[in-house]
Amino acid sequence: MRAKTRKISGIAVVSLGLLLAMTFGSRLTHGQAQHVRWDIVHLNAATTPPTMSPGGVAYAYARNPGQYNTAPPPDLKIKLTGSGTFVSPAGGGPTGAVTGGGTWETFSGCQTACVSTGGGSYWVTRLASWEFANLQAGSFIDNIGDVNERANGNAVLVIEYSDGSSGVLGVLCHGPGAPNGIAEGVIATKGYVTYVDAEAPGALSVDKNRTIFHFER
Repeated sequence: MRAKTRKISGIAVVSLGLLLAMTFGSRLTHGQAQHVRWDIVHLNAATTPPTMSPGGVAYAYARNPGQYNTAPPPDLKIKLTGSGTFVSPAGGGPTGAVTGGGTWETFSGCQTACVSTGGGSYWVTRLASWEFANLQAGSFIDNIGDVNERANGNAVLVIEYSDGSSGVLGVLCHGPGAPNGIAEGVIATKGYVTYVDAEAPGALSVDKNRTIFHFER
């Protein structure tokens, strides 16, 4: 039964990776592997220019269509923190060259008042897909990496949760200068629950739902 579950989970990971690849960007082929750091960031807009630091938080929602396919307000929500690195092979594709993880907390009843249903840590076990769009523009104080190596794009990471469940984490970065079609924030799966709606980051003064990639030399 466990083997069957893993097989189905693997198919889901590949399918989500292909979906994100087609939806959010086209691969830029390089002659060498790409060393990339990802972060859910803390953004301080009170500084001039704004300051990016590790340690931010992001949310995503699961929506369940109601009768006649009408969409009720979201009921299930996940809260994520995290950072890590991966090495994307020169020809693209999945790899186990990953580090990192973060924390998670799930909620239900979010049509009225969200009630916590669990929490803990998660860790990244594999990179399923990395899609680089372009380098970012704009001025920031960067407490994470080289400000000139900030990248827009998306990554799909295979993760394990501390309660024994597994899933994928989609890190989506639409920073300054990004082309149309890239979302900003995170999406995730946890077991059979699909937190497919990334909560929007909102105004620059709102410190949540923001991500960043940095190339590492």
